[in-house]
Formats: sequence, structure tokens, C-alpha cells
Amino acid sequence: MTEQNSFTQVGDIETRFPFTAIVGQVAMKRALLLNAVNPKIGGVLVRGKKGTAKSTAVRSLASLLPEVTVVQGCPYNCSPDERQGLCSRCEPANDSAQTVVRQIPIVDLPVGATEDRLVGSLDIEEAIKTGNRVFEPGLIAATHRGILYIDEVNLLNDHLVDILLDAAAMGRNYVEREGISITHRSEFILVGTMNPEEGDLRPQLLDRFGLAVEVDGRFSLEERQEVVKRRIAYEADPQAFMALWQGSEEEERARVLRSQNLLPNVVVSDDIIQLITSICAEYDVDGMRGDIVMYKTAATIAAYENRTEVNAEDVREAANLALLHRQRRQPFQQPNLATDQLDSMVDDFQSQDRQREPQDSSQNDHQGEGDSEPSDLSTPELEPEEPDTEPDAEPDDPGPSSLGGEQQFEVGDPFSVRPLNLKPPDQRSRRALGRRNVTITDSSAGRYVGSRMPKGKASGLALDATLRAAAPHQVERRAASDSQIAVLIEPWDIRDKVRESKSGSLVLFVVDASGSMGAQRRMVAVKGAIMSLLLDAYQRRDRVGMISFRGTSASLVLPPTNSVDLAQIHLQEMPTGGRTPLSAGLFKALEVIETERIKDRDVLPLLVLLSDGRGNVALGQDSPLDEAYAAAGIIGDDKVPSVVVDTESGFIRLGMVQPVAEAMGAQYLKLEDLRADSLAEAVRTQMPIIREAPPHMD
Repeated sequence: MTEQNSFTQVGDIETRFPFTAIVGQVAMKRALLLNAVNPKIGGVLVRGKKGTAKSTAVRSLASLLPEVTVVQGCPYNCSPDERQGLCSRCEPANDSAQTVVRQIPIVDLPVGATEDRLVGSLDIEEAIKTGNRVFEPGLIAATHRGILYIDEVNLLNDHLVDILLDAAAMGRNYVEREGISITHRSEFILVGTMNPEEGDLRPQLLDRFGLAVEVDGRFSLEERQEVVKRRIAYEADPQAFMALWQGSEEEERARVLRSQNLLPNVVVSDDIIQLITSICAEYDVDGMRGDIVMYKTAATIAAYENRTEVNAEDVREAANLALLHRQRRQPFQQPNLATDQLDSMVDDFQSQDRQREPQDSSQNDHQGEGDSEPSDLSTPELEPEEPDTEPDAEPDDPGPSSLGGEQQFEVGDPFSVRPLNLKPPDQRSRRALGRRNVTITDSSAGRYVGSRMPKGKASGLALDATLRAAAPHQVERRAASDSQIAVLIEPWDIRDKVRESKSGSLVLFVVDASGSMGAQRRMVAVKGAIMSLLLDAYQRRDRVGMISFRGTSASLVLPPTNSVDLAQIHLQEMPTGGRTPLSAGLFKALEVIETERIKDRDVLPLLVLLSDGRGNVALGQDSPLDEAYAAAGIIGDDKVPSVVVDTESGFIRLGMVQPVAEAMGAQYLKLEDLRADSLAEAVRTQMPIIREAPPHMD
């Protein structure tokens, strides 16, 4: 018997690409299978570039999991065999409820999902028709006993990720909103995929995923050929391709079921626990979640290999899967687990274990069983990720930078920067997807601060304001109506919620890369300052772009992007040398900002100019400085929020960039003033760093 669900499942279970037909990506498949055996591991985060079978593997996983029996029509997927934890609808009719057997649900959460769609909310239609507060379940309810899949999880609003991870970890979804208080079970496998080039997750959110794997987009020639053959065959005749792989799919499905049944009998010795905690301590893992996840993962690996005792090899593999994203790393450093250190600790443990191993034949036989060579799906080897780009800087190059020469300086040490906050005074709604600026937002994620008449269909009913608007008219409405509804509401009573949230910015760096910046290796400090600002942008979920000007022109070396890692690479590779076309850099910034405003009317640009102001190249007939002041004046007239960082150093300073800052209407800072621990911090609360900017007029 089948039933219609209130959510959209990902793909047709009969025609999904077979899981066992995926070429390579052993670590990713292994992590998914372990979560299928033991959902309490806490889900898996799959990091990798496009075209690496991330989404295909997740969607194919559902076909390997056993079918579930649910109460027919239950929006929470309640199991009729459970006596506790049933929803209020199923509990009274537990014995008489009709049931249906179906494949586990796999729900695709879109990046633009709202909080009420995710956790559930007040059924507005029911409330208006009957006056009753009825809860409308969300996607978390629909995913109970299934898989919740988030593609590009790094682009999902952080507070939604928090909600999902809490629900997955606790196994229950708690809803307190709009006068509704309800809790329901939410046991599901959480799978997130992401492309690191489009931005990363906060470390606090990374830690909440049980396992993490890096998928490699590089394939051997033979693997590429096999991928093409299998994909073409699948697209030509999905049913025939599925039939070809049915045997291996059934075998893997049986293995998952057997592992689930064996898992409660797996024993983890005290020595193994000591090894687990020692590894986590050696890798400087924060908190205890890493230790606990390693324990669960190692036990699940043993069950998957048909053993009832965890050995050191299980711990080695568990560490590769559970610690990759938990090890402390510097800003912009890619995840990289030092496997040599791990191998040394595991090998030492095995050596000591052999020395104290009792001469008992039965135990030797049992140990031999665990040493058998596992299958392809059970031997992931996570190679340490090689850096994408090595800086080509040559800091030891002798001699100062000349006007015609070119040097490449290393990046100086980053530091904590003082807050750079925009405060747009306009009341125009924006999509609030960052953390830098407080703004009115159309998103349901913001703080409820007021109400207004809706423009079209209400996106978030302000129930209190709606009832207040309708209350004065109840007497005459009841006199003119036979309705028994508690409160008579007309369309013009409806009020929409006004929410306030924090939005991100487009931080556009305009960097002076002329020869004068090479004097006294000033570019090292400037790059360190930019790196610090990049870290601040990453933490606040800003997009970043970078313009470099030197010689006779300016160029957009990094178009606006969410990938701060990519910005770091361009910063490392930025050369220094030549003359100073300051006006070209400012005009290029205006061009980029105007282009971004056309693409997105909600964009909040923040222009950060780093220069000594010694412009000596003009684009036209005016003097270089006059042309630079004119460009700065246009930026000021356009009310572009700006910060000018004076990169001059030493006792003798010409202060040539300060008039540019005044013309721009920008906050003027010396390079040393960027530090949060500087004297300027004492007056931070007394003056905004960036002047309030009215809305841009098209």
C-alpha cells in the first residue's frame, strides 16, 4: 500500500543510480554506510568540488536501507511498534491504526528554506477558519526515520543549521513559537555536502557533524572512462542498469541490516577507549564530542566487518573520519589530518597489545578474524589534502622595490581587527544572510520587531497584531454574520511580521600594489592587515572582492565571491611594483559596485582602500592627485560606506591619503589602528566606523 506524502522525496527509488555502481570515492561511501548502520554517529559532511558524485551517493543511499512501517497518514512517520514517543495523533489509536510499509524518506532541504518550513509552525488557514491553534509539521517531522539531505550546507543560514544539528543530536524537535509548544521525535541521518570554494562552515557547526570526508575530483584515466561508461548506460536505460547492479545492491543491503543487528553486541575494551582519548588529546581536539564520535564510529566499523570486538585498525579508520574537521587549524588553513602521527600511535598500541596478549588459542583465532582483508567499501584511506597553491613570494629577495621592478611579498601575521559595521538607516527589506549589519529583512530568521500591512500575500503572520486589528470590529461583524468562529478576521486585518536581522556585506578591497608599497617591506604588513580583514569577513559571512592597482591601470583580481580561501590565494600571489594609478583603482571600485548593485539591489557594499595616497599616474589630462580626489568625491556623493587605511609607516608621514578619505566621506584609519587592542578601541562605542548610508537610488 502506498500513500501520498506532504513533502517531496529526492528522486524515484526505483531509478536512482545504484550506490555500489559509484566509481571510487571510497571514504565518502564508507562514511555514509556507517551512518546508515548507526545514525547516532551524527551524520556526515561531504566536502568537495562539483562533479564528484556527492549528491548521487546521498540519494542512492536510501535504496540500501530497510523499509519502514509507519502509521498511515501520520506526518511524523510514527512506528506502530513503538509504545512510547508516538505523536498525539497516533497514541490514542495505537492498536487500531492502519499501517503502511514504504522506503525510508529522504528529504532535500533547499538553501532558501525558512525556519517555519523546517521546524513547523502555526497552521494559519486553520487558525483563521476555526480559531484553533493547530501545529503544521515541517520538514524535520517528515524526515523522522529517514535522511535529511542538505546540498551546499555552507550556504544555509547558520541558525537553521543549528536547529538541524540540535534536532539530529537530541532526537527530538522542540517548537516554541506563535503560541504553540510542541515536541516530536526527529531521528534521522543528516547529510550535508559543500564546496569549500564557496565558503566554509563555522568551526562550531563543523564539530556538530559526526563524520567529515574530503572527496577528490581527480580521477585516473581508467576511472574516468568507467564513470563515463556507467553514466551513459544508466541514462540510456535506468531499469536495465539497475538490474545489472541489483545483486551487489542486495548484498550491501543485507550487510547493512546484519550490521545493525550486530551493533548492540560490539564490545569496546578499556584499552581501546584509552587509545581513542589519547589520539583526541594528541590532536588537540576541543571538547569531548570527537572522542564520543570516534567511539561510536569504531564500534560501527567492527559491526560492519562482522566482528563483536573493536580493534586498533577500527580506531585508525574512525580517527580519519571523525577528526578531519575537528583538529584545530589556523584561519584559512584547509583540513589536513597528520596521518603519520596517527599511524605512529596506532602502531605503538598494536605493538604493546601483542606483548601483553595472552597465549590463548581461542583469542588468537578471534583476533585473526579481525585481521582479514576488508572489502573495497571498507578500506577508506584519507590522504592529507595538499595545499591548492603555494605562495611564490620570495621575501629574501635583496634590494628595494623599484618603480619598474616587481616583487612578491609574503603575508604578514594576521591579527584581530576592530569591528567594521555598516548601519543602514533605511527601512527597506533585505535578505539577511550575514552577521555584520542590522537591517530589516524579509527572512523568517530574524527577530520579530513589529508588524505592517502585507504587500501581497503575508509571508509571516503577525497573529497578535492581526487580532488587535480585528478586535474593534467584532461586535458589528458578529451582528452581520451567523458564523460561530471565535474571531472574525477580514483580509484587511492581516498583519505581516517585520523582522530585524544581521545582513552580510560585499567587502571590496582596493589595494595599492605599486612600488612605493615595497619600501621597508610595507606590503608584508599590508597583506597581513588584509588577511585579518578577510578573516573578519569570513566570520561575518561577507562576500569579498579584490582590486589591485599598479603601473598604469587597475584590475579586478578577484570578482566578488563567498570563498575567502580563494581570496587568500590571490592575496598571496599579488605582486608589487610600478607606479601608483590611484584614480584607476577608485574608478574600478565604482564600476564593480555599480555592477553588483544591478545584480542585487539589496547589496551593502563596504569599500576598503589600502594605500599611501601617493598617486602619480592619471587616466586623463588632470594631475594624478586631482583625478584621485575627483574619483573619491564621486564615491562620497554615491554614499558608498568606505574605510581608508593609510599604509604609511615610520616617523615621517606625508598623509597624502587623508584628503582622499575626506572626499570619500570615509573613516580614516592608520594601519596600526585596525587592531582591536589599539587605543582606538577605547572610543569604538562612541563613534561608528562607517557613516550611515541612505538607500541607493536606482
